[in-house]
Amino acid sequence: MDNNQIKEIVKKTFVEYLTANNCRITPERIAVLDSVYSEPKHFDMDSLYESMNKGNFKVSRATLYNTMQLLLECNLVIKHQFGFKLSIYEIAYNNDFHHHLVCTNCNSVGEYKNPEIKNLIQSKKIRFFTPSRYSLSIFGICNKCAKTIKQKQKQQLKNKKANEK
Repeated sequence: MDNNQIKEIVKKTFVEYLTANNCRITPERIAVLDSVYSEPKHFDMDSLYESMNKGNFKVSRATLYNTMQLLLECNLVIKHQFGFKLSIYEIAYNNDFHHHLVCTNCNSVGEYKNPEIKNLIQSKKIRFFTPSRYSLSIFGICNKCAKTIKQKQKQQLKNKKANEK
């Protein structure tokens, strides 16, 4: 399924949700949906706001936050809290199961797909509970930050040895 087909399906779903809940179908709301589904990666509200206002369609922060709430309610967007103050979002429709790699240094979020973990979790029966989705986050240091930290440590050691002379 290509991205245009996905956008048409989620637009139809969103319009049906808005209609069923007596919400107005506005060009701004449709533009937010389109922007969200044009971003295949994780995003925060500030980056979405900036990308929309750099483009052809400008929206207010209030419209953006209100529309995002509607997208969450109709299950077209997933919201994550990875421990830092920022909420991170990603598309929900046609989004394969994946796990998150969260750098505790720079707060970057990556995706990790592992069919073995997916199959293990999905094969488990949980008494008195039927899961609809799950989230697994792995926290650590990304390669870029690890390299920077190692370089800083080498420089500090070099400076310490120079000061001892």
